[in-house]
Amino acid sequence: MLKGFFNVPKAVNEPVKSYAPNSPEKAAVLAAYKKMWNETIDVPMYIGKEEIRTGNTKTMSAPHDHQHIVGTYHLAEKTHVEKAISSALEARTAWANLAWEQRAAIFLKAAELIAGPYRARINAATMIAQSKTIFQAEIDAACELIDFLRFNVEFMTQIYQDQPKSVSDVWNRVEYRPLEGFIYAITPFNFTAIAANLPASAALMGNTVVWKPSDSQVFSAKVIIDVFKEAGVPDGVINVVFGDPVMITDTVLAHPDFAGVHYTGSTFVFKEIWKKIGNNIHTYKTYPRIVGETGGKDFVMVHPSANVKQVVANTIRGAFEFQGQKCSAASRAYFPKSLWNDIKEEMGKELASIKMGSPEDFSNFVTAVIHEGSFNKLTSYIDQAKKDADAEVIFGGNYDKSKGYFIEPTVILTTNPKYTTMETELFGPVLTVYVYEDAKWSETLKLVDQTSEYALTGAIFSQDRYAIEEATIALQNSAGNFYINDKPTGAVVGMQPFGGARASGTNDKAGSMQNLLRWVSPRTIKETFVTPVDYRYPFLGE
Repeated sequence: MLKGFFNVPKAVNEPVKSYAPNSPEKAAVLAAYKKMWNETIDVPMYIGKEEIRTGNTKTMSAPHDHQHIVGTYHLAEKTHVEKAISSALEARTAWANLAWEQRAAIFLKAAELIAGPYRARINAATMIAQSKTIFQAEIDAACELIDFLRFNVEFMTQIYQDQPKSVSDVWNRVEYRPLEGFIYAITPFNFTAIAANLPASAALMGNTVVWKPSDSQVFSAKVIIDVFKEAGVPDGVINVVFGDPVMITDTVLAHPDFAGVHYTGSTFVFKEIWKKIGNNIHTYKTYPRIVGETGGKDFVMVHPSANVKQVVANTIRGAFEFQGQKCSAASRAYFPKSLWNDIKEEMGKELASIKMGSPEDFSNFVTAVIHEGSFNKLTSYIDQAKKDADAEVIFGGNYDKSKGYFIEPTVILTTNPKYTTMETELFGPVLTVYVYEDAKWSETLKLVDQTSEYALTGAIFSQDRYAIEEATIALQNSAGNFYINDKPTGAVVGMQPFGGARASGTNDKAGSMQNLLRWVSPRTIKETFVTPVDYRYPFLGE
């Protein structure tokens, strides 16, 4: 199981393509977009060797043009979930016993398929049904997913290479077995890469999986399934079901062979899953692994020494790229009074230049939020801020769902540092600003730390190294991913392992070796070459 036995390709980060005017990649993705836009696909469930169509379907549409139907997908009944579990368990022995380099080859091939023939298709699918701009789709569905698949193989070899000390007459070794049972992967709408990585990372380590994608991500999930099949993932290793999340989860968590959950989504749902696992703990053959990345109320904290243009550019990117629908998106900002007028002026000018519309138009910086439920929630907070005495909408605040679920990038200024939108995760293009007195820098650091139940990402801006150190120490529990003079989004696999603590999850760091270690159960093997034949020790004497 040692890396040196095979010439494993060194993982390198996939370069981001420019999609500049007249570039071949722009032409390719627009051609794929038009083709997929004009098709209506039918997505079955994938259980073992079967493609299952129940006839009980839901439609998929584009958030930026919600009347346009791009496909349908089939919903599971309880019997289908039970069948998916059985399929995973049946496939487990052969898959777990497959040599690790064979598993590695499958997922390395998947990475190359996405980097090459599937790149335009998976980006276009993400643009259409998740309303990502081409740049947001490229860094997610293409680059991050490719990076996950490549780096996971390298991390796996590092894990296998970690072996205990041996001596001349005793050989000690550790075997990194897959978990005994099956893994349940629950994935979100907002990142195609996460949707693929949660089942793939567990499968790479020899586990079999029941995967439930988000209803709002099925369109690009279909491309992931196609890639995995072409790459050679055997039948039954990753089983895909759609439908009622409560029914599916309850069925999975009631099974004695449930061995772990790999989750990204809301904090509330994750806590409910944890509670159900606890209630069922006497049912299971093994203690399940619980791995989750959940919500965030991510901050930008600005010191009086900061560069205003840097602050504004990175706050806008951090808060409004992909309509603020990243768990890492900036949603609360603390600006010093001495810089506020300059920041406000620069921010107003820059926000006025932002275009909003379909991702097919590459000049649009933002598009639509994911669905009507999200739209209604976000606009209710915007409307309330327009009424409240301690809040003011200073930029944006307009919205329209007649064609797509469009909400302008919105900035709320509050005089109350505990105002509801400073504390509540909104998951949309809404940033709330609190202006603090310069002399209260240290006090405001405590406020940043104590305001939120979350601890996912955060950023500070400062040109003062003493202030940077003070903030780094004061905010050490406030963000699992901490950024200095940069936006709080955009973690890169192999560079910034991602995850947070508090109500933001178990901090198992996707995109690192730590995450893969959660999907193995080590077995220590000691082999003695010359075995004693007398129980007596020298201290016993004659």
